[in-house]
Amino acid sequence: MTLFTMKNSRIYGITNSFREQPLFSCRAHVFHMGDQESKKHWIQISKTAAVVHFYYDNARATYRIISVEDSKAVVNSTVTASMVFTKTSQKFGQWSDVSANIVYGLGFSGEKELNQFHDYFEEVKLLTRKHSKSKQEINGAMDNDTLKKTGSSPINPLCHTRTSSLSSLPISTSNLQDQRRGSLSSSATSLPGNVTEAHLKYENDRLKLALAQSSTNTKKWEIELQTLKANNQRLTTALQESTANVEEWKKQLAAYKEENARLKKRVQELESLPMSSEQSNNLVKAELSQVTSRLNQVQLDSSNKMQEIELLHRRIKELSNAEAENAILQAKIQKIDADKEKATVKAENLQRLLNEAKSTYELENNEVLELHNQLSKQLKESLELQELIVATVKRESQS
Repeated sequence: MTLFTMKNSRIYGITNSFREQPLFSCRAHVFHMGDQESKKHWIQISKTAAVVHFYYDNARATYRIISVEDSKAVVNSTVTASMVFTKTSQKFGQWSDVSANIVYGLGFSGEKELNQFHDYFEEVKLLTRKHSKSKQEINGAMDNDTLKKTGSSPINPLCHTRTSSLSSLPISTSNLQDQRRGSLSSSATSLPGNVTEAHLKYENDRLKLALAQSSTNTKKWEIELQTLKANNQRLTTALQESTANVEEWKKQLAAYKEENARLKKRVQELESLPMSSEQSNNLVKAELSQVTSRLNQVQLDSSNKMQEIELLHRRIKELSNAEAENAILQAKIQKIDADKEKATVKAENLQRLLNEAKSTYELENNEVLELHNQLSKQLKESLELQELIVATVKRESQS
């Protein structure tokens, strides 16, 4: 038995004793949009990313897409030459299986995996088309050989078969008419829904959710911005007060330095005076002691003021950092507002596309209904003509 395997996007024949072997495998989240209750929404069928296989059935000469999760087939689709796999986004693709009345959707982890699946799908379609064409050619050649061997004309058997089939029909064909009308109605109702409309609505709902989340985040950032603005105002006031205090303390420090220099000069003058008597010596010592004490006090005050000035400088630096953070936060809020506007525009565009898709779907639906009515009318005329032919054939056979 000859099977096919995938290698570098090419198909090579190999021999295997099994009926079906996987040709290509990948992982994807499986979605359905086939039942009547979910025509406009995707429903996730697989719990996680399921393994999706391509199989080749040599006995039936068909390609199939199979995915099983928890002993349940979440994908079971036979590939035909008329199927179309559509990439609706960078990670999502879909195709419609008319025979199963299901629209399958696969969500991949990346664009690379989606492209690989799409390429293999197209390659399998090409092989299916070639196989169908070769099968038709073989059947046509066999029919021609049969006609040549029997030596009969291709028209006579057809006429004989049609005459015999018409003569064997009953006069009342109401059951046949009802059956054909029922099959036509079922075929009309089995048409798949508008996949583009459903996907646009899905994208629109997703954008609306993202827009609502963005609005919530914007409100949070605005509240935090107002809080930071209030804190910034208080810090600015404190900074102005601290700056004024620094200027005042600098003036006091300069006055202390002048007084310190004056006292040092006075100490030097007192030390240079001659010691004439004990009384004058005591007076000089007392004045020197007072000047020294005052000098120490001035130096201590000067040291304290220097420490306070250093603390104020650190506080000014902290306030500058707070202003920088405030500017960064304002930039973030502006970016969020811009993203919000873009999301709003995109949502409006998707809503417009959704409305256009709905209009197109309604127009196509009306055309299908009109075609259905025309086919019903033609079928009725055909049945009436068939009844007339049957009656004519019976009269001729009786005569």
